[in-house]
Amino acid sequence: MLKNEEVKVLDKNASFLGVPQSTLMENAGKSVAEVVMKKFGPKKVLIFCGNGNNGGDGFVTARHLAKKCSVKIILVKKIKSELARKNFDKVEEMVLPIEEADEQITQCDLIIDAMLGIGIRGELRDPYANIAKKINASGKPIVAVDIPTGLGTNLSISPDLTVTFHDLKEGMNKENSGEIIIKDIGIPTDAEKFVGPGELVYYPVPRPSSHKGENGVVLVIGGGPYTGAPYLVGMAALRTGADLVFIATPKSSWGVVASFSPNLIVRPLNREILVPEDVPTIKKILEKADSVVIGPGLGEKAKTREAIRLIIEECSEIPMVIDADAIQSDVEGEGVITPHSGEFEELTGIGLPKENKKRCDILKEWAGKLGMTILLKGTIDIISDGERVKMNRVHNVGMTVGGTGDVLSGIVGALLSKGAGPFNAARMGAFINGMGGNMAFNKYSYGMLATDIIDEIPIVLKKYL
Repeated sequence: MLKNEEVKVLDKNASFLGVPQSTLMENAGKSVAEVVMKKFGPKKVLIFCGNGNNGGDGFVTARHLAKKCSVKIILVKKIKSELARKNFDKVEEMVLPIEEADEQITQCDLIIDAMLGIGIRGELRDPYANIAKKINASGKPIVAVDIPTGLGTNLSISPDLTVTFHDLKEGMNKENSGEIIIKDIGIPTDAEKFVGPGELVYYPVPRPSSHKGENGVVLVIGGGPYTGAPYLVGMAALRTGADLVFIATPKSSWGVVASFSPNLIVRPLNREILVPEDVPTIKKILEKADSVVIGPGLGEKAKTREAIRLIIEECSEIPMVIDADAIQSDVEGEGVITPHSGEFEELTGIGLPKENKKRCDILKEWAGKLGMTILLKGTIDIISDGERVKMNRVHNVGMTVGGTGDVLSGIVGALLSKGAGPFNAARMGAFINGMGGNMAFNKYSYGMLATDIIDEIPIVLKKYL
């Protein structure tokens, strides 16, 4: 059963894989027409079409039904969808004004509801509410396209049959949708299996009235032995749309990290490496943070690992990205762990097989045990929250260059800070990082750097949001 947003994900990913929405709409309308003729064999059909892509499905349905029977269309509202408009132009001679709805209802053999699809928000308003009441009271057979108009609200179409596409939609059952027939409209299997631009339907777009700090504050805890890693994380987070990035780093690396960019707010800790005595200082910064990225560049000293454990305990209510040196066997909390296969084995004691299906099963099991989303980095990335699994193959061999994992952590940390859930942040992050890497590779080939990927992040967002 698909949630409404996942339908949008599949549509966008299908287009990314070479199956445009126009093809899906054509297949959908043709499928509805075939079911209607087979099940009912009507002579006169009346189709109510809305102003979006559900209405577009209705226009295609009308064109195919017109080869077998008489078809009239009532356009309920002015068309907004460009794709729907193209299909409207092909059936414009069948369209009647809404004022003729009552007369046409009495004359038809069957009514098709193609008014509103999954995009509906709130209760039905006129003219949709008024039309829905008339259709339900008509006594005529009713067929809904994809979902009944108003599904899940106090007033909805009550169809005898619903032709839905690819899979059941959230909330559908026999009581509210009648007989349900699922039709394959050509969405590639890979559109559901692999991440793509469709994942970005979950990107938390800022409100026009929002202020500084309301769109994500990220705390990066990193550095000490290594200075570049926390910088890469912080800049990737800013380029992904976080408002503010704080970096808490040992005093040995503070001056270097602070010199990299004035865009970062860098706070020094007390010792040369992260130690338990730094936890009170970090707790104060945590009060300002919406998410935490911990691990990049911290090193593996025993005191550092103990400090990491204490900090993770303090972050029980703040979503985290646990990466690199922070990945430990006793991690728990809300957020995302980003191991490669070697780190996964250290975390779980499990060596991963080469076969992706087996790797997915193991990852799903361990994500469930840990209660966190795991983003396993590899030739094909695997993402699981213990219930769902997606893979990512959008990247290139040039991304073996150092720092790309830090960029990924920064992207995911930013998305968490902006309110995305861990699984959605991880799947979006994998795609953004990989696509940014591909764009950078097109410019710099095997000489690309992690900083080049950071520069491409806004281009990815601009293209696919």
